[in-house]
Amino acid sequence: MSHKDLSRRDFIHTAGKAGVVAGLTGSVLTSFANAGSVHPVLLSAPDPVPYTQQPLPYSYTSLEPAIDAMTMEIHYTKHAATYAKNLSEAVVAENVNTSTMSLEDLLASISKYSTKMRNNAGGHYNHSLFWQFMNAPGKGGAPSAALTTAIQGSFGSMDGLKTKFNDAAKARFGSGWAWVIVKKDKTLDVVSTANQDNTLMDVSEVKGIPLFGLDVWEHAYYLKYQNKRPDYIGAWWSLVNWDYINNRYSKIG
Repeated sequence: MSHKDLSRRDFIHTAGKAGVVAGLTGSVLTSFANAGSVHPVLLSAPDPVPYTQQPLPYSYTSLEPAIDAMTMEIHYTKHAATYAKNLSEAVVAENVNTSTMSLEDLLASISKYSTKMRNNAGGHYNHSLFWQFMNAPGKGGAPSAALTTAIQGSFGSMDGLKTKFNDAAKARFGSGWAWVIVKKDKTLDVVSTANQDNTLMDVSEVKGIPLFGLDVWEHAYYLKYQNKRPDYIGAWWSLVNWDYINNRYSKIG
């Protein structure tokens, strides 16, 4: 059986497990928002991320030529796998009950935990979503009518969104992420976070639910693009999985 077939089978199997915590995640995040926190986590977070690394929903070669197979394999099996491993160690060391606290809620109170927890909980969460934000070139569909309306309302046009997103990704000094987020008023915004932070974290200056995002750590692109980060950013748009993002957007709120 090929890696691609195995990944798809395992992904379908594990996706059902992930859904078990969906109701908990939405209710807990909503309660957190209603508690009057200085940094409230808004709305309800869709697609709760399990604490353990899940199989890729495609093969390492699926995203070529924009992302080469070797980069995908190293990124997934080395970098992302290490975040998941370190997260599992941190939750044991810091007595996190993963059966009652979702990963999203952990992120919402990350300031209470260690730097190891912050870096690896963020790294695991960000990468778990990142794989879903992409699909093979030409296989990702298009923005839904509802999302298109939101994009136009927040950025004027798709080109306006791309310009702001690309600028944020290019301007991120060192390592980090560019995100399109949904804010409390359900408008969209583009932000950038350092290292493995994201906008669910209570330490984030800007709060919102990540709708989609781009990893701009060098390990995500250096084998193919070297120092040409703008080329990687431009090529990445051919991979955007709008079908997944549309579904994610429909669940927020």
